[in-house]
Amino acid sequence: MSVVTLTIDNQQVTVPAGTTVLEAARKAGVNIPTLCYLKGINEVGSCRICVVEANKSIQTACVHPVSEGMVVRTNTKRVRELRKGIFELIIANHNADCTICARNLNCELQRLGKELGVETTPYLKSYPEEEEIVSPTIVRDNSRCINCGRCVRVCDKVQEAGVLAFNGRSDKMFVSTFYDAPLEELSCINCGQCIVNCPVGALKEKDQTAEVWAVLNDPAKYVIVQTAPAVRAALGEEFGMPIGTPVTGKMAAALRRLGFKKVFDTDFAADVTIMEEGTELLGRVEKGGVLPMITSCSPGWIKFCEHNYPDLLDNLSTCKSPQNMMGALLKSHYAEMAGINPDDIVVVSVMPCTAKKFEVGREELEVDGRRDVDISITTRELAKMIKQADIDFTKLPDEKFDEFYGDSTGAAVIFGVTGGVMEAALRTLADILSGKDLQNVEYHDVRGLEGVREAEIEVKEGLKLKVALAHGGSNIKKLMDQVRSGKAPYHFIEVMACPGGCIMGGGQPIVSDQVRSEIDVAVERAKALYSEDEKAAEYRKSHQNPSVKRLYDEYLKEPNGHLSHKLLHTHYQKRG
Repeated sequence: MSVVTLTIDNQQVTVPAGTTVLEAARKAGVNIPTLCYLKGINEVGSCRICVVEANKSIQTACVHPVSEGMVVRTNTKRVRELRKGIFELIIANHNADCTICARNLNCELQRLGKELGVETTPYLKSYPEEEEIVSPTIVRDNSRCINCGRCVRVCDKVQEAGVLAFNGRSDKMFVSTFYDAPLEELSCINCGQCIVNCPVGALKEKDQTAEVWAVLNDPAKYVIVQTAPAVRAALGEEFGMPIGTPVTGKMAAALRRLGFKKVFDTDFAADVTIMEEGTELLGRVEKGGVLPMITSCSPGWIKFCEHNYPDLLDNLSTCKSPQNMMGALLKSHYAEMAGINPDDIVVVSVMPCTAKKFEVGREELEVDGRRDVDISITTRELAKMIKQADIDFTKLPDEKFDEFYGDSTGAAVIFGVTGGVMEAALRTLADILSGKDLQNVEYHDVRGLEGVREAEIEVKEGLKLKVALAHGGSNIKKLMDQVRSGKAPYHFIEVMACPGGCIMGGGQPIVSDQVRSEIDVAVERAKALYSEDEKAAEYRKSHQNPSVKRLYDEYLKEPNGHLSHKLLHTHYQKRG
């Protein structure tokens, strides 16, 4: 490999040939401000904020390659004045009413303005004044858009949904959808990756915190909350805690103080999912059903399949997601157990996922005319409510979830990371098929953040399951094209719509590109979930959950039985 030696701010740096000035500077510990840049995704130099002097000429650092002997200066008077002028032009058409912006205090543009010392702009502002709710999930505010293109590139390159685009020309250019069509009429999968990659407040989730406060204040309603596994791995970031800090106990304490009648854990339903999905898989393998069977936990993936692979809908597990299994059980079994009229129960879910907002409204997800889940809010929305209630999150004691529907295993908590559903299923399938309580429960072959992974797992002597995993739209397409061609030799496939799985969902805390260049956020959040699994030394397999056993003994009777199918299974639809 050939290398290049250059000088950056009087430091000699040696990097591989082809490296950009920005990458070389970061290697040397030199900070060059960026705005439109996303490594490997949006490297187009459109905003020009990263200008530097390279051999005395002005260049855009994120796209300009290094050369032997190059001399780079990143902080000259000329460079500082150029960056400031560029920034003033960017904010000329930007709604800078920061105090009411969803990204206030966590905005890359706001941070950059402070760093550059910009206090006002000499240009007359002109921008659209109304934000637009463009789907059940996403709100767009073009008055705050800076046309950086991050959302467009993520939607196209990472997720391959391809619904966002630049429209218009010159100073009339704006980000919208192709032909400016309504987002809900297109093949948007509601994943929210556009939101978490937007550097400003131009995109955000549909805020439902007011709806949650309303039901909490209604004495006629019995409001129950459930929290997904990935939420506990990221919620602390909203309160200044290090990335990857598990905050399960503080989260449960905060939810009680917000006024929920019961604080339950979606992990319980994840354990139930393994019972249902594992039984379904065994039935397909033994009886010649449609294979490979593909997981159905990720609502973004389900909608992606409905739009792009409707011919593979029969491959999907008929299981509802854990969120909706939980809701259906709370409005049936729990209501009966607690002596509560199910019509008085309101189920609120806290999810790392914006697509869950779309999922709760699906017509297929109700039982006896009752919605499984009434309101789904994101990790960010929960943090907002905690702050509104003036709760000092970091000083809260660690509390446990309420019993029975708060009981779960280590297998359930790893649902939040790519490979987790697969590993949880393998732990149970291996025990059932071998007739043993196997002690080795960690399946490292299905762990990791590679986009597409495959493995062959011996679940009992003489029987190996061929499995595969994919996360993120571009990786999903590679694997699904293989399935569609008939050349996929797998029994079971796990799919997660978001890169990294739920830990990197569209509803999680937003991390700036600057921080992401220093910390692998997915790795740190995954560590939090695996640590929670390891702590659950007594029960690390879903079928060992005592409360799940009791649920089947006393109510459901058997996995995939008549009542299970009524409450916990569903179907999907072809979409244009």
